[in-house]
Amino acid sequence: MAERWPEYPHDALGWSVQALLPLVHRPPNGTWGRRGATPFTLAEEWIGAPMHAEPRVDALVHRYLAGFGPAGVKDFQAWSGLRRTDEVFDRLRPGLRVYRDEAGRELFDLPDAVLPDPDVPAPLRLLPDFDNVLLAHADRTRVISDEYRKRVCVGAAVAPTILVDGHVRGVWTLRRDGAATVLTARPFRALAGAESDALAAEAAALLAFATPDDAHELRVERPE
Repeated sequence: MAERWPEYPHDALGWSVQALLPLVHRPPNGTWGRRGATPFTLAEEWIGAPMHAEPRVDALVHRYLAGFGPAGVKDFQAWSGLRRTDEVFDRLRPGLRVYRDEAGRELFDLPDAVLPDPDVPAPLRLLPDFDNVLLAHADRTRVISDEYRKRVCVGAAVAPTILVDGHVRGVWTLRRDGAATVLTARPFRALAGAESDALAAEAAALLAFATPDDAHELRVERPE
């Protein structure tokens, strides 16, 4: 592009391509501790097939429910940015399961999706920044309280979070300190003994995955 339009700034041409063409942000960019040029490629080359001329909203609804169902129409709209999708869900209704939540709102799910028993505890998990679990529903209090959301979602950022029994109970960071990689956990409340053990196990697994050749350390700060 720079050769074709040499009179225009190269940065402006690059940003125009990112805004106007369907691109894929392909790996290996984002490897731990390294930065560099962002590797983009045309979406058609990456998937090996032409792009569809029109959006496949029905397929998008099914993919969304596979990841985040049961969920309502407003949840899908909050996640996708699409509006006026009520007729889409009505058309798909015969092939979906339909539930009601405590407030009487309709929730949809895939017909073969399995609902866990509500008494089964959710395991402690360390979620990355901008994880869709925190962003995929209109009512985010099902995962994070309004109080904690102010501490996790600051400006345009969404911090890495600690889930305890399916709810946000803290944040964490990962950084290199000399020859070691340190995971620092900042719980919003004191963790019980079993929760502390689960945090240590989850942190060890993450550190082994992220930096297998480093020394590792877990630091847990006192709740503020």
